[in-house]
Amino acid sequence: MVMYQDAKTQAQEDPKRFWAEQAAQISWYRPPQQILQENSDGTHQWFADGTLNSCHLAVDIHIEQGRGDQLALIYDSPVSETKATFTYLELRDAVARFAGVLSQMGVVKGDRVVIYMPMVPEAAIAMLACARIGAIHSVVFGGFAPHELAVRIDDAKPKILLTASCGIEVTKVIPYKPLVDQALEEATHQPDQVVVLQRPQMSAELKSGRDLDWYQVQEGVEPADCVAVGALDPLYILYTSGTTGQPKGIVRESGGHAVAMHYALREIYNMQAGDVWWGISDIGWVVGHSFIVYAPLMGGCTTIFYEGKPVKTPDAGALWRVIQEYQVQGIFCAPTAFRAIRCEDPEGDLFNQYDVSSLKHIFVAGEKLDSPTYHWLHELAQKPVYDHWWQTEIGWPVTAPMTAWGETSIRQGSTNRAVPGYDVQVLGADGQVLEANEMGAIAIRLPLPPGVAQTLWQNHERYLNAYLGAFQGWYFSGDGGYLDDEGFVYIMGRTDDVINVAGHRLSTGEMEEIVATHSAVAECAVIGVNDDLKGQVPVGLVLLKAGAQYEHETVEAELIALVREKIGPVACFQRAIVVERLPKTRSGKILRAVLRKVANGETYTVPSTIDDESILPEIEDNMRREGLVR
Repeated sequence: MVMYQDAKTQAQEDPKRFWAEQAAQISWYRPPQQILQENSDGTHQWFADGTLNSCHLAVDIHIEQGRGDQLALIYDSPVSETKATFTYLELRDAVARFAGVLSQMGVVKGDRVVIYMPMVPEAAIAMLACARIGAIHSVVFGGFAPHELAVRIDDAKPKILLTASCGIEVTKVIPYKPLVDQALEEATHQPDQVVVLQRPQMSAELKSGRDLDWYQVQEGVEPADCVAVGALDPLYILYTSGTTGQPKGIVRESGGHAVAMHYALREIYNMQAGDVWWGISDIGWVVGHSFIVYAPLMGGCTTIFYEGKPVKTPDAGALWRVIQEYQVQGIFCAPTAFRAIRCEDPEGDLFNQYDVSSLKHIFVAGEKLDSPTYHWLHELAQKPVYDHWWQTEIGWPVTAPMTAWGETSIRQGSTNRAVPGYDVQVLGADGQVLEANEMGAIAIRLPLPPGVAQTLWQNHERYLNAYLGAFQGWYFSGDGGYLDDEGFVYIMGRTDDVINVAGHRLSTGEMEEIVATHSAVAECAVIGVNDDLKGQVPVGLVLLKAGAQYEHETVEAELIALVREKIGPVACFQRAIVVERLPKTRSGKILRAVLRKVANGETYTVPSTIDDESILPEIEDNMRREGLVR
């Protein structure tokens, strides 16, 4: 606690000194002298005069330090029954060679390259190859619909597009090349070339004059060296969904990102060079950028690159098998993965077949960690389970335990305290800081620490309006919640997840927490449905555990009684319907906003991030049968 309080105080009172010390921990070509510059519009610049290269920090520096033979990347793909490993030397050679390919195609510093690929090592190689020559990569989640890919192509205007012949799901092979072709037919901007990785599960037809084979194009190419880039030069653009339907291109600056990645990996996750780390996600999301590729490699770790699911590849023991096989020491995962595992293996029979003693701790983020999942996971694994919170725009944890300092406190329902460097507060509607335990808007006082996006690609005004416009001097997260007396942060959901029931403002997140404690419930969502009398009333959608022997009417009655007991009759929680599935994004977040629109009879757009579009008509039919759709 002494280390935490000292660091927190220094970061708030003298951020220049604090972050200068962190910047000194990484290798610069030209160390920065201008640590922090604040702009009149509320944005700011970190390390403006420094130069570096993110690929050098992720790969080459470890070879220079004599660790070239250490494993850098382990590829494990149960869906393709393929495994592969890369030492830092092997990864450097593969990256340098593909960087040479990009250079030969005319890609230069500042050009954009769109990467539309599955979780294969070549995708990481492509990202690092772009960074090596100063090109800006924009990874689009493999399998996104052609329209969504076309929108991103027109916004980023890539010189080159990199793809694969197919992606592989649990039960099917998804051809990527037809999706790319449709996207390019729709897009106004056309890349010069499309490079296609041909996978053995499905070959793609190449268009003469435009499309090139991934490995054939590398023949005879000279490897490329690292190019020095400025700290403010973009490393990547990552698109996240926007409320207008137009995706927002989050821009990550090279210098601040590198400093933040090193700081987070060491101090939050307590991972050292040589440790084995597993970020369980996909490179199409920010977790994949930050904690599958850049942070673990910049920290000299061995990173796991996994092409599979937590269940059905082949079973709910998949995660435990990987941890045992590679002696994984730290993992990062979304709570939804553990809920899926718990649903299929509630007693831990599959877990007990594996040895996970190498694991130091389990980090979860991306969605609220409900109490039943926390207790189940903690008791099963006998490891610390840490919830923490951050966002795509921010790029690394805002609230988390500093495990390297022994600061490992847990408050159930909290995402822990603010990481030193972030001043997290709860604001009222008038922008005033609220007292402890008062519910309001979660905001971060400016200036933001390094690594946080300072603009959107080619739309700075939208950035200012979306993030800095709500409260002057603050970054507004869009999440609501409260801080307790000891500074622990409780994220209760998006601010639009607070409903008004007969004049009472109530959190649907709090109700979900209660509903999830029922012994039969595997997952749930509580949404606000319009009501003529009360304005809004909460309705629960629940997914039961496999093998749960409960009548639906019994479950509903018990859940109503449970919420009434914990919150009181003021909650007006009087409906809970059982569903077979819940609509989610591919990263595992339940699409509550869409569920609200379905229930309220409003028109909605199927989000580009949805995992399975067929769920929504199924849910809508279920709601109609229950008389819920207005």
